[in-house]
Amino acid sequence: MGTTQLESVPEPKYWHLKTVLSEALDHDFAVGEILPNERELAARFGVARATLRQALEQLELEGRLQRRRGVGTTVAPPRVGVAVGSARHSWPGESADGWEAVDAAEALPTAAVLKLLAAGSGSAASGSAVFAADQPVHTVRRTRVTEGQVVAAELLHVPAASVPGLSAIDAPAGPARARAVLRELQRLALDGQDRSVELGSARADDAKELDRLPGAPVLLVTTRYFTAGGTAAVSVATYRADTCRLTFGDEGVEITETRVAS
Repeated sequence: MGTTQLESVPEPKYWHLKTVLSEALDHDFAVGEILPNERELAARFGVARATLRQALEQLELEGRLQRRRGVGTTVAPPRVGVAVGSARHSWPGESADGWEAVDAAEALPTAAVLKLLAAGSGSAASGSAVFAADQPVHTVRRTRVTEGQVVAAELLHVPAASVPGLSAIDAPAGPARARAVLRELQRLALDGQDRSVELGSARADDAKELDRLPGAPVLLVTTRYFTAGGTAAVSVATYRADTCRLTFGDEGVEITETRVAS
């Protein structure tokens, strides 16, 4: 990576530096490689460290770089797609869905969960189930891991009525319990699903799991799964906004997710 003087560039220095750095990332650095420290980079390009930081921040927002605690600034790997608007419908936990079961808990639903489950069932379902506050709900916690790093966290809410065959004795807790809930859910005939995507802020528990600060921008993907009786389950997945982007293609909306270097 050679020295580039930016004094005569009419556009903002940091923006031009971002372009130069982006080209260097394509040709001079390998995925996961750690960049030189700020002092060395600033000297090499003949800019103030404040200008360099602005350029690095832009590249981080674009998913080209990742800053990791205790490691430094590394080159981000290519992105992989996670379909959101695909015509293919499948239950969570089916083969190759990219998620890992972490835990499962049974409790009475909160008002927020009740609202999600009771939301309109859409055209995919023939009816809309009525959920009572005194009926328990299984909440399965899962994570999406890429290159050993968590890039998304999910809470899947499954009313006990949707999985009547679930045994309270077998796999009482942990990942095994979560997988048991998923297996029972897959016994149902899936009539369809719908999804919505919105920008949100990371809650404290999600932020910790995603290695972000509370309040960091995230993408919230809410999915409702329908059976003949109405809504059988609702998933709320939280994706790191700095590792995902929305693209539009022939099959609908797709979330494209950065592979995180280990």
